[in-house]
Amino acid sequence: MMLRIKRVPTLVSNYQKEETDGAASAVAVQQSGGGCGLNCLRDCCIQGARLPLYAFRKVNQIANEKPLGVPNATDTPVAFLDSLLLGEWEDRVQRGLFRYDVTACETKVIPGECGFIAQLNEGRHLKKRPTEFRVDKVLQPFDDSKFNFTKVGQEEVLFQFEASEHNEAQFIAAAPIDAENSPSVVAINVSPIEYGHVLLIPRILERLPQRIDNESFLLALCMAMEAGNPYFRLGYNSLGAFATINHLHFQAYYLAVPFPLEKAPTEKITTMKSCVNISALLNYPVRGLVFEGGSMVRDLSDAVSDCCICLQDHNIPFNVLIADSGRRIFVVPQCYAEKQALGEVSPELLDTQVNPAVWEISGHMVLKRKKDYDEASEANAWRLLAEVSLSEARFEEVKALIFEAISCDVNENQSLHEPSKLAPNEPLEDVDAAKNGSSSAMIAGNQECVVLQ
Repeated sequence: MMLRIKRVPTLVSNYQKEETDGAASAVAVQQSGGGCGLNCLRDCCIQGARLPLYAFRKVNQIANEKPLGVPNATDTPVAFLDSLLLGEWEDRVQRGLFRYDVTACETKVIPGECGFIAQLNEGRHLKKRPTEFRVDKVLQPFDDSKFNFTKVGQEEVLFQFEASEHNEAQFIAAAPIDAENSPSVVAINVSPIEYGHVLLIPRILERLPQRIDNESFLLALCMAMEAGNPYFRLGYNSLGAFATINHLHFQAYYLAVPFPLEKAPTEKITTMKSCVNISALLNYPVRGLVFEGGSMVRDLSDAVSDCCICLQDHNIPFNVLIADSGRRIFVVPQCYAEKQALGEVSPELLDTQVNPAVWEISGHMVLKRKKDYDEASEANAWRLLAEVSLSEARFEEVKALIFEAISCDVNENQSLHEPSKLAPNEPLEDVDAAKNGSSSAMIAGNQECVVLQ
């Protein structure tokens, strides 16, 4: 059974306005002294604006690990952050702020050991904002003339997301925007991949390029932990790894099944002095590292963000998945765009128009053609992701760079297992999986939140 949301008359958002229409509207409103007319997050409209504020409690310790599982009727109530995010997201659905109804997209689990998930989303590549920067440079300066998130309408922002000054979570329904301190915000993705698809934009008014730093990554990790829901994951795409907007942001959404990446076996490489364990992926088409543990939340956050900073500085594109409520983090360097530029990707794969970003690498294959969806198989998914992966030799070089950057020792005698070979090419029978609304499979949380008037 497929969850559907009733279509409603569309209220055009800033994302959807044509440049000419927006310019004409802006001129008319400026002449009347009312700002730019787009109710955006720039100086012209932000004065006196108010948005909801969720202040998360500061966490010092990593919670004990719990296995990924499905909740039952005896679980405690859904966490406040989950209910806030989904309630606000549903409100934007009713207001018509999305480009299409993502819940109407067909989805199935592909038969096979990995359990890849296929979604048919024929409209996303036609309606999604195109890339406006070079794909061969991981670090590029912010360009205010290009699209960035300060240009979105305030109606697309769900709430501000900041650390609480107290030892408890707080919610304020209409808090002033502190422009001087540049708030972090959670906004809808108007071209969603799944239910509850949002963007976390750290320090939005600082206009930071798509570049991870220690504080922004800690913020993303805190969001995963505060949600307390293993079916709510955060992802990051660097430039060159299919980020499409050069303004610092993370993505997140709900999907009520484990990702194949999360189920992949791993082999421990080393343990850092901070008690962060680093492992390598095994028997998965893409090579990558897995970080978990740590004495403090910041230990895990800094280990991963330092790893990402190393990759950025060496111009190595990468993707990050924050999984299991922030307890495990996957870092995957990739080379698909480079292979595309060199003409090393087969025409068959190029014809699918699939850009393997963090969600595809995690095993959620967003397909743009009905033919590819109907013929989806584990072998086809494996073949695509194998093109994303660094070679074994290159991965060892990159791993050495990372471990040097994070001052981590590795046993020289240790050898990593080779990922298993490509699955057989015989077509597998497609079995449709019931697409349960992720909101009905929410993992319970134990947070309490003080709501301030």
